[in-house]
Order: sequence, then C-alpha cells, then structure tokens
Amino acid sequence: MFDSPCTYHGQELVMEPSNPDVLESLPPPPPVIPPDFAPAEVSHPKRFPMARRGMGTKGQKLQLLTNHFKVGMASSSEYFFHYSVSMFYEDGTPVDSKGIGRRVLDKVHETYDSELAGKDFAYDGEKSLFTIGSLPRNILEFTVVLEDSPSNRNVGSGSPGGKGSPNESDRKRSRRQFQSKTYKVVISYAAKIPMQSIADALRGHETEHFQEAVRVLDIILRQHAAKQGCLLVRQSFFHNEPRNFTDLGGGVLGCRGFHSSFRATQGGLSLNIDVSTTMIVQPGPVVDFLLANQKVREPYDIDWVKAKRSLKGLRIQARPSNAEYKITGLSDRPCRDQTFLLKQRSGKDGEVEPIELTVYDYFLNHRKIELQYSADFPCINVGKAKRPVYIPLELCSLVSLQRYTKALSNLQRASLVEKSRQKPQERMRVLTDALKRSHYDADPLLGSSGISIGTQFSQVEGRILPAPRLKVGNGEELFPRNGRWNFNNKRLVNPAKIERWAIVNFSARCDIRGLTRDLIKCGQMKGIVISPPFEAFEENPQFRRAPAPVRVEKMIELVKGKLPGPPQFLLCILPEKKNSDIYGPWKRKNLAELGIVTQCIAPTKVNDQYLTNVLLKINAKLGGINSLLTIEDSPSIPVVSRVPTLIIGMDVSHGSPGRSDIPSIAAVVSSRQWPLVSRYRASVRTQSPKVEMIDSLYKRVSDTEDQGMFRELLLDFYASTGKRKPDQIVIFRDGVSESQFNQVLNIELQQIIEACKFLDEQWCPKFMVIVAQKNHHTKFFQTNSADNVPPGTVIDNKVCHPKNNDFYLCAHAGMIGTTRPTHYHVLHDELGFSADDMQEFVHSLSYVYQRSTTAISVVAPICYAHLAAAQMSQFVKFDELSETSSSHGAITSAGGVPVPELPKLHPNVRSSMFFC
Repeated sequence: MFDSPCTYHGQELVMEPSNPDVLESLPPPPPVIPPDFAPAEVSHPKRFPMARRGMGTKGQKLQLLTNHFKVGMASSSEYFFHYSVSMFYEDGTPVDSKGIGRRVLDKVHETYDSELAGKDFAYDGEKSLFTIGSLPRNILEFTVVLEDSPSNRNVGSGSPGGKGSPNESDRKRSRRQFQSKTYKVVISYAAKIPMQSIADALRGHETEHFQEAVRVLDIILRQHAAKQGCLLVRQSFFHNEPRNFTDLGGGVLGCRGFHSSFRATQGGLSLNIDVSTTMIVQPGPVVDFLLANQKVREPYDIDWVKAKRSLKGLRIQARPSNAEYKITGLSDRPCRDQTFLLKQRSGKDGEVEPIELTVYDYFLNHRKIELQYSADFPCINVGKAKRPVYIPLELCSLVSLQRYTKALSNLQRASLVEKSRQKPQERMRVLTDALKRSHYDADPLLGSSGISIGTQFSQVEGRILPAPRLKVGNGEELFPRNGRWNFNNKRLVNPAKIERWAIVNFSARCDIRGLTRDLIKCGQMKGIVISPPFEAFEENPQFRRAPAPVRVEKMIELVKGKLPGPPQFLLCILPEKKNSDIYGPWKRKNLAELGIVTQCIAPTKVNDQYLTNVLLKINAKLGGINSLLTIEDSPSIPVVSRVPTLIIGMDVSHGSPGRSDIPSIAAVVSSRQWPLVSRYRASVRTQSPKVEMIDSLYKRVSDTEDQGMFRELLLDFYASTGKRKPDQIVIFRDGVSESQFNQVLNIELQQIIEACKFLDEQWCPKFMVIVAQKNHHTKFFQTNSADNVPPGTVIDNKVCHPKNNDFYLCAHAGMIGTTRPTHYHVLHDELGFSADDMQEFVHSLSYVYQRSTTAISVVAPICYAHLAAAQMSQFVKFDELSETSSSHGAITSAGGVPVPELPKLHPNVRSSMFFC
C-alpha cells in the first residue's frame, strides 16, 4: 500500500529520497587499482600524539582549585627492580586461584626476610613484583605454608561442606578438609627502571621508562589499599564500611570509595584523588539476596534457574565454621532429597564403607543442625562438577565487597546517579578526608622512593570563554546565559512542514485530542506548520499481551489499511517511559523497512517545555534546523569556514558488563551541507565484542568496491555540498584511553586515509584528530564560591600534560552535583589551529546539539554517535541471539563465527538525523 503514489488531503503523495540528487551527483568511478595493492600492507610513518603549540589566552581569567595534590620527589640514582613471580602447588601444578597471591607473598616476606635482604616490595597481585634496589640474587625460590587455607581440594565427592562444630568427629573432619597448603614461589629478575626517569619526564625530557616508573608508584598505592582490606577496582579502592553503602534495590548496593593515581602534569607529578563508586552484591544471607534480586516475598517464589545464574562465582561464608567458599552452582534436587556418599568405618572390622545419605539427614543427625526452612530448596554447591560439595541454603551468607558486574536496571541506574551526587564543597571535604585516611606518608616503599604528597588542592588558572551567539528564525539572535537559552516567542531557524502524519497509541493512557491540539499550537509558535493528523490509531486490546514484534506488525497493518499512502511522519505513544519492548521493533520496522520518520513519546506531564523538546527532535529528524551558530551562518568559523570541512564524531558502545558475547556497535556521524556544522548523518556497524578500535571504516572487498563506513559518509558530503570534496576532515573520537591514542592515529586514521585514496588517488585532505574523554577523575572547584565552575571554563595549564596538546573544558552548566569537565586531547593537526581558535571551536560545537536548549558537556558529533549506536542497538535483540548462539553460531567472532549485522536503513531516512 505504501509503495504507490496516491492523494492525501488533496495532494499527490510521492516518497522521495531525502537527497534526490545523490545518484546523479556521485563522483566518477575510482581508478582501477592493481590487484596486488593491499592497503593494510602500505607502509606509512608511525604517528604519535602531537606536542602543544601554545597556550590559550582568550576569556575572563578565574582562579580554581583541582583535586590534584602536589607530589615531591627527591632526586635519586636508585632503580626500581622488576621481578617476575611464579607460584606452584606442592605437586608442581601452577596456582590459578585469583586472590591467593597476596597472601602467599605476604607469607614469603614474613618468613624469608633475611633472604630478601630485609627489602619491602610492591606486588601487583598477579605476576609482577618491584623492589627499590636489587634482591640478593636474580632467581630466588621459596616454599611457604598457608595455615587453614579455605579450600575444598581435599573434600570427598558429594560431601557437604562445613568446618568446626562442638563434637570431636567434626573437629577431625575440619582438620581433614582444611589441611595446610604448601606453595612454591619463584621470583626471577626481569628488568630495572630508573627512578630518575620520573624527574626527567617532568622537566620535558623524553624517557622510555617514565610510564613504567609511574606504574610502579600506582602498584604501591594498590598494595597499600589491599593491606587495609579494601576492594580494588583498577585504581579505585573501597573500604568495607556500611556508611559507604547505599541500597539500589534488587540486592545491589552502591559502594562509595575513592580513586587514587599518579599523574604527570605541567606542574610536576601529582596525586589525583577523586570519589569513586562501584556496585556490590548485598552481603548477608543468600536467601535475602535472592528475594531482593528477584523482587519476590517468599523463598517458594524464587526462580532457581535465575538464582543459579546470579549466584555463580560469588563467595559465601558457611555457618558454623565461617569458612569461605566460591559458589559453583546449585544442587539438582532439594536439600531433603539430594543424596551423597558418606564414608564411615564399620563397627566390626574398621573398614571404610560409603553409605548414601541426604544432605538434610546428614546435617540433622551427624552435625546436629536442625534446618529451619531450606529443606525444600536446592543446596549451594561449592565443589566441582564431578565432585560436588553441598551446603544448605540457610547456612550460607554472601561475604561483603563482592562486585556486581551485571547491567543495572534503569531504576537502579537512576538511584545510583542520584545517591552519588555531591555538591562541590561536599566533594572537597570527602577528598580531604580520603587523603588523610590513606596514611600514604606511613607507607615504607613510598618513603624509600623519596615520594612526599602534599595535603592541599592544587591551584590552577581557568578562563571563561563567552558563549557563542545563536541565530534563530526571522533573522533574530539568541544570547545564551549560563549555558542555556529558550525558544519562548522565538521561531526555529528552518522549521519543517508536517502535512501527512498520524498518531499510533500502544495502549498508553493519554488524552490524544488534547496532546494533538497542544502540539499543533506549540508548533505554530515555533514556526512549524502542522496539519491535523490523518488519524489516531488505538491498539486493538486483544494484542496487548502479544510479543512486541507482533504488536508492531498488527499496528502497521492497521495504519496501512486506513491511510491513503505513506505518511511523512508517525508519532508513537508508548505505554512505558523507559525500556519499552516495543521501541526497538517499532524503530526497526519504520526506519529499516518502511522509510518513515517516527518519534516515540511516553507523556506523563505535558507542558510547553515538554512539547518544545519533542518538536525540536521532530524538526531535526524531518530535515529542519532549530538554531545555528551565528558564525556558522555568516560563515566565519576560523579555519573550518575557509575551505570545505567534514566534521566527524566516532564512538563504540559495548554490551553490558560481564557480557562478552554481545557485539560492540561502532557509530560514525558526519556533518553535511558545509559550511553548516549543525547537520549530521550516521553510519553504524556491529563488530567483535569488547573491541574498541573501529574495524570497518575502510572495508575493501574488491579492486573497485569499498564497503566501509567512511566511503558512504564521504559520498554524502559530496552530494550535500554540490559535488565538493572535503579539503579538511576534523575527527572527534570518544571512548579511548591514553594507551590507545597511538592506535587511533595509526589504525583508525590510516583506514580513513585509505578510504579517501580509494575514492581518488590524487586526493589528499588535511586531518585533525581530537579525543574527548569523560571517564577521568579531574575536577575543578571555585576558590571563593560553593557553586560549580561557570559554563565555558577552559583549563590548559599546570594540571594538563607536560608536553602533549590537551585541555579541559566545562562547556555546560553543572546544575546538580559537581561538574565533570571533558578532557580533550588534540592528537594530530594538519589544519593549523591556534590554541584559542581550537578551544573556541570545540566550545561552539557544544551549542549545536539540536535536541536541547542547553550547552552540552561534550561536542555534539560525539553525542550524536552515542545516540545512533544506542538506537541501532535496539533494532536487534542481541541478548536473545546470544542465548541461542551455541545452536546457530551467530554472535561472536572470537572463534571465527561472524558477528550479526545490523539491518540497513531505508534510503528515505538514511541521510536523516533519525537518531536525534
């Protein structure tokens, strides 16, 4: 029905591509490339992050404090000696148990102090150990015994676990089960690292050992925290104190701790300390966790299949012994029915004979423990598959400080964000307390390293960049204040015209007539001409409990049956505000199959601000523009407005924590219609799970065909700018750490260069590469105010890198909590930006986000890449695919199995801002 032209409100309907001139404006075919040309093999000079060219000067100066604490270091000719650590059981088997290493090395230090020449060492918990000065020999071997190591290596097959009880037989059993363990430890010399390399690097001298030396200092901090009984999560430390816990629901607690790491800055070495939060499993009785996790009231309501999944790998403490175990599973049968073989000596000849017992009978008759409620429930299994060890549920409690690594629900996430917020002054107080409590001055290794840590927040100088002026409708200008503006009595700069549209309602309680009236009225005030909708389609009640794809298909059939032709736009009303299972199938159906722009809403409180926000999204999706930078309209953006410039935003989103079977999604958005910098389109692909580098920017499949993401973006720019190639390409990359900067420059940038060469061998655009980091721990505070730093605050001195070209920018107004600045790293610049022009350009791109009337915390192209990846990920239910991947092999490429592809967008919406 949607495929044929027809009349609607008296007009002929013909669905046209958003760029009708694309086909005729494509560049000529690429030159024939010799078959032996292999881009991956083309050599190119290795690229490194560029050095700083200068400091910015524009803006009102502002004195700030930052959570970096000055580190002093005495000049030293000493070396850190690096040793490799290997551990074995008595029989020569390598030790594979995580967490045992620190206990073993502590025992080595305690037992063999003289053989170690009385030296303290820093141990990373795995394979590396560091000392100041060398150990007596290059290879040292030690044997140590750990008493009462909690283990079930010696427990008989099928035995219930447990240790310690009032009677003699139990004490004997305890000794048999928990015999002391012998470990062999081999410490071998690996390398030496000059401590002077830290001081050299801070004076601007290149040194290959600097990162290694700072890593040793960070390992010393980790070991210091481990000795205090902290949970270690990379460079963050969490104490086992209930005052640090906050209930997030579902058996999950938020745990507040602090991050602590050494950083090289222009002002020297500093210790960066910040508040950090992680999620932990609710400690206490296992059954209490399961009730909370599954949101049920009685143990009889627990889903034991889900319980097995959520408990596996967690550590418990078993009563009455208080021994710790790791959960490997659940018993197949309830406690009163689950049997095992108990070996007992017969009274006649003393021979050992196995007798079959239930776990329930064993604990009742042999251990004299009467179970109150767990007889009818599965037992906890702490043994191995072939040698299970069962403990009744009610005797098991989860130990504290165990990380919860699964994805949080929306409610849990919202609760975590709300309860983690701290006003600037509160955060400063907490950080000061954390530094005092850490007692770093008492650590012998830090003292021996000549390290001293200051107690005052470092002072830095910030500058407040003025907000860019914005152009709206009727040639008017807006002057944002405090990073915000509004469209009250203003018209959009380029409003769309909505003539053919309809409403679909998936059983949401909503005053559709009132919503429609108010939407049309609000649109008129903003300059958007909205005709009355053709119809409001209500979902048939009989399909409300059907699977989401079925509900979507039935709704589309209803719409097709009544509309005279394809609509320009569909407004979809969802019954749930967050995570509606209809959202993904609905978007996929419209964007991939039908080519119809759609906006989903779940209205609760409808007012003018809500309707304005909805209309901003709709207008951008339909090809309109809400506001422009005045310098964009002129056009007079330094460097960018001079010659055709393509602006790119790149990001990779990964599956939920703990899910290594869900593909990662790479999204790249590109500007179009130069000299504009406010309109974008997107290209999205799946790739191997947990892979951060984008692997499909350039994807040559033959001598004449490139199926990579970048080619389609280049062709779109060419078509949307009147057949002009970009002479300059500015790339904003999100989500990579400093250790991956070289990969961005030498893998991703190289792919982009090859994609350009593939289109035209003679074409050599200039490139700029900027990485934006939000996931860091540097914060800024005003010296004479309790408020957050003002929007537009930029810092490029003292706390920044001693050599590389980086700066911090707080573009947005931090209304709640403490503002988190974005850390921008300019890795590569062939365009010749000055420091001031670069910082103002990045600041301006925080004001072109079409979805809102506020400056955002990171440049709009990166935000759009986030949105595009998130929306396309809803098209495919990767969770469902992963559960069946073992049968049809459609998920991970780790073993050569292809990653599932996302459906391609319909040509009618491919160049739209569908993600807005």
